[in-house]
Amino acid sequence: MPDPLPPLLRAYRAMSQAAPPIAGLLARRRIKQGKEDPARVSERRGIAGKERPSGPLVWIHGASVGEVLAAAALIERLRARGFHVLVTSGTVTSAAIVAKRFPAEVLHQYLPYDAPKFVARFLDHWQPSLALFVESDLWPNLILACSARRLPMVLINGRMSPRSFPRWQRAAQTIAALLGRFDICLAQSQLDAERFAALGADSVAVTGNLKWDVAAPPVDNARLERLLALTRGRRVVVAASTHPGEEEILIAAHKKLAVYFPGLLTVIVPRHPQRGEAVARLASEAGVEVALRSREQLPGARTGIYIADTMGELGLFYRLAPIVFMGGSLVPHGGQNPIEAAKLGAAIVHGPHTFNFTEVFEAFDRAGGARTAANESELVRELGRLLNDAAARQASIATAEQVVAELGGALDRTLDALRPYLLQLRFDRGAADA
Repeated sequence: MPDPLPPLLRAYRAMSQAAPPIAGLLARRRIKQGKEDPARVSERRGIAGKERPSGPLVWIHGASVGEVLAAAALIERLRARGFHVLVTSGTVTSAAIVAKRFPAEVLHQYLPYDAPKFVARFLDHWQPSLALFVESDLWPNLILACSARRLPMVLINGRMSPRSFPRWQRAAQTIAALLGRFDICLAQSQLDAERFAALGADSVAVTGNLKWDVAAPPVDNARLERLLALTRGRRVVVAASTHPGEEEILIAAHKKLAVYFPGLLTVIVPRHPQRGEAVARLASEAGVEVALRSREQLPGARTGIYIADTMGELGLFYRLAPIVFMGGSLVPHGGQNPIEAAKLGAAIVHGPHTFNFTEVFEAFDRAGGARTAANESELVRELGRLLNDAAARQASIATAEQVVAELGGALDRTLDALRPYLLQLRFDRGAADA
């Protein structure tokens, strides 16, 4: 029998019992903010939008785009072994990525709000056979309900950031009550494993970071050929997954670099595409000619800034440019994942704030596969060096590709750790069919 719930967790459960009446208000507010899909908002109340397939169902939950993509190769392996897969996430962008990157057989639902009533409704319908939580998106009522139903739970690609760890230490009983209900926590690194163990996880293993094994994002070859033709002879830099506060710096850097590199094209890919118009205004106010992809515009000869405010096209722009600045790192957001850019042959530049991917960026930086720029002047310097020196650029690209090759293997180690659970699902399926 699990230990009695700690006071903080009991208080959370009591408050969340009252959540259903205000869920509608929350949903309407989030719809106005563009954070919910109005056509699917009922899923947030645990009302299924699809039928459950027969047989064992592996449920994989990731908070948003990064976590869902980290599990992409694992999802493919599970499907190849004949398992049905349900993916849940909490953001509109992640739902769009699932629809674009996965076959229709991979089911997607929005995770229900963490109220006992909604969680129970979700679990009653889907009746998952195995629950895999990606990284660290831990919702108390969801975990407690799964545990009460004796649903095997595994934390995969587990990460405990330097910011989250001290916060959870202040709520030690609460996090221990949650982590203690997982069968095993599969951590990205030894440091992550030590943190999970210190916070109360009963069983921990280091399997590595699944993001090293994610396949490069796909591309529409016709669109790529068109952009390559339009930009032939021009130097191109991509600023990927940028956040507010970064675009101003990037535009200013572009203006300075364009003096030395006439015809320079800077492609800005906002992390949230709906910000495209706002970023375009910043460029126009700075006196740079701008074009927006969401308006089906293409970069002309005089275009200095191209705003790629569309979904699911990073694979296209990584292939277009040999130099990529990784966004979310000039501001204290924590950085975005640079592995896909490295796999597609980009020299990487990033800011100082990379705590979301500390081990990844440190591996690139140590080897010389990435460069750090703390401010606008350093960004101009580092981008300028890569634009000017083809040999240095190629050396950075080759080094980053080598780092990716050396640090892969987490997928196989994760599957090895999951083998007992998957064998049990096969046994259960065979027994049911007998």
